[in-house]
Amino acid sequence: MLNVETEREEDGRWIAEVPALSGVMVYGATREEAVAKAEALAMRVLADRVEHGDAVPIQFTSNRNLIPGD
Repeated sequence: MLNVETEREEDGRWIAEVPALSGVMVYGATREEAVAKAEALAMRVLADRVEHGDAVPIQFTSNRNLIPGD
């Protein structure tokens, strides 16, 4: 299972990261946008790993419904 972690920056932007996938960190104007971008990037990273025969996590989930929105 992969988690998407979010945090609001001081300038108001949201940052979303998938800690289990190095380099999957994105910004968005809203929390929802940041999570969507992180999920899309994570899927590209996972697809690349599958294509190259590397190990990938079995499930992908996000905490989208667990943390109140902005």
